[in-house]
Amino acid sequence: MQHLISRISARCVTLLGAALLTGALTVWPGSAVAQMAGHGMGHHGADGTGHNMATMPGLRGRDATPEESAELAVMFRHFQEITREVTNLPNGIRTITSSDNPYVMDALTSHVIGMIDRVDQGRDPEIFIQSPTLDIFFKRHDAIVTEIDMTDEGIEVIQTSEDPEMVAALHLHAQEVTAMVDRGMHAVHEMMMQRAGN
Repeated sequence: MQHLISRISARCVTLLGAALLTGALTVWPGSAVAQMAGHGMGHHGADGTGHNMATMPGLRGRDATPEESAELAVMFRHFQEITREVTNLPNGIRTITSSDNPYVMDALTSHVIGMIDRVDQGRDPEIFIQSPTLDIFFKRHDAIVTEIDMTDEGIEVIQTSEDPEMVAALHLHAQEVTAMVDRGMHAVHEMMMQRAGN
């Protein structure tokens, strides 16, 4: 069976392992991660979308762990501290994402590795605000080949496919993630409104 993750550098695994062993991703006292893991996030906002900026309930999912939701919250709360470079390839994408804030970078690294592992297993977390662009990734995960590496520039991800539909989805999702890095939760609101036809 072809694995989605075809290469993860030893440095990347070591970084994630150290963060998990020290609890840096989940229990920093007073951190957004610790606060999110402890918050009740079951109530949706007044608009029904779950976009309460205090507790961010829309970041929960049917199969998402509290830690995964907390990582997303860290990235949304600190989106202005994240930089991202995307190159569209004829058969996929190459992205480099980073943050100078080690706390944000730990959450970002864990999220990227965790989500790629989920796609490899076909385990959709069904995050409430998740883009439907991701559906094809979980349904046809065998059609994607992914390489991950930690570089001096940040976490580099190269995803390729021989399936033109998958390539189009990779390009679109890369745009969506970049929009969230640029504008945070406002970008999510805009995408949801567009999908609703408003």
